[in-house]
Amino acid sequence: MKKEKVEYFRRLLNQKIEEILSGAEKTLSDMTDLTDKFPDPADRATLESDRNFELRIRDRERKLLQKIQSALERIDDGTFGVCENCGEDISEKRLEARPVTTLCLDCKKKQEATEKIHGT
Repeated sequence: MKKEKVEYFRRLLNQKIEEILSGAEKTLSDMTDLTDKFPDPADRATLESDRNFELRIRDRERKLLQKIQSALERIDDGTFGVCENCGEDISEKRLEARPVTTLCLDCKKKQEATEKIHGT
């Protein structure tokens, strides 16, 4: 892959990190705001449900941050865009859709088929 394209993906991944961290800061700020007083139990339950949903989203983003960090390490060591299964190049189109991917489309399809068969 050309150096310019690799740097494009580095910027894209770093931008995603910034977005996730910004969202996490907003969530933390919103959740530490103690001005929420709800005399109605239904309103309080709705707030708690919304907070639980927000925390689940942040947990998924935490996992994504780990994958982004791993992708940035692969950029640094020169293995970004190379399938960890077969060693072939991962298409730029696939990397555009999912820049943290470690598998080419064919290997990912095989993996998903195996998971479907074995129920993993």
